[in-house]
Amino acid sequence: MKPVIVLGAGKIGRMVAHLLQGCGDYAVTAVDIDAEFLRETERLAPGAKVAEARFDDAAALDRLLRGATAVVSCAPFHCNELIATRAKAAGAHYLDLTEDVRVTKKIKTLAQGAGSAFVPQCGLAPGFITIAAMHVVEGMKELHEVTMRTGALPEHPSNALKYNLTWSTEGLINEYIQPCEAVVDGQLVLVPALEGLERVMIGGIELEAFNTSGGLGTLAETLAGRVRHLNYKTMRYPGHNAVMKLLLQDLRFREHPKELRHVLERAVPGTQQDIVAIFTSAVGMKDGRLAQRTYAKIIRNGTIGGHHWTAIQITTAAGVCAMLDLLAGGKLPSKGFVRNEEATYADFIANRFGVHFA
Repeated sequence: MKPVIVLGAGKIGRMVAHLLQGCGDYAVTAVDIDAEFLRETERLAPGAKVAEARFDDAAALDRLLRGATAVVSCAPFHCNELIATRAKAAGAHYLDLTEDVRVTKKIKTLAQGAGSAFVPQCGLAPGFITIAAMHVVEGMKELHEVTMRTGALPEHPSNALKYNLTWSTEGLINEYIQPCEAVVDGQLVLVPALEGLERVMIGGIELEAFNTSGGLGTLAETLAGRVRHLNYKTMRYPGHNAVMKLLLQDLRFREHPKELRHVLERAVPGTQQDIVAIFTSAVGMKDGRLAQRTYAKIIRNGTIGGHHWTAIQITTAAGVCAMLDLLAGGKLPSKGFVRNEEATYADFIANRFGVHFA
């Protein structure tokens, strides 16, 4: 079995450990500083080893990565540069879930000359959404517009935010305040988060969508010179955007993200009853005619391996596990920087982990 280190035993990390350990091909060691998280991971991923360590401790990372085939970082985004640096030194493949653009650019630089693969941003968005986007543009020429939308949502919204905490609060706030990449008139530009508000209907559910950071991944580079307009937006229930603008802009929590994190985690409950909405569409020329192709799907929480998982756990963990599996199976480059969209939609969906998107 291939030894894999999973850094972070929170909501996503423990499902990553469950999937990888349970398939029989990987020997997982889950790492966290939180002993309760590690006990829960032992329960959900029987056979996996656990270890207490800090993600910012280079010496501890070096000990853990010695002899490892790969490291999957489910750690906070600001820890990933050090983790990737130690992975390179250990010759281990590196995968993460970060939405942070600056961190990903640093990892891309680190990947130069590496003897192992560096695959950042391989969860849901960024991650699977770029694979789905490449699927809908297949066969098209003169791409006029490619739109990408995802949303992790409670099934039963009941507060003013119409939202429950389903994943990293720190990551959520980060994507709401950082500049967002987009392609406008063929040029890569930065647009402000929370702007570009629009209405979306998916699966009979009315949602709003607005700019958030990171979801575009590396697709702007991949489609450079081919696409006229390309953008990514997060979907929420109508009204969410206005409340977040109140908090971040009017009340100036944008300047105090740690305070906002404490407020949200104190006042906004989590939920096990969630859905993930995915939408991507392309308009371009195909067979001499203007054509549109769309992918839309709603994925719900459910039971896998005898345990209940949220939709955001399923989609994020399955995304990174599928990419690791494709890498191990020789269907992705084994060295240097690897973009998510280098995985084909057919390979991803056929994968034993990717099938959870099917």
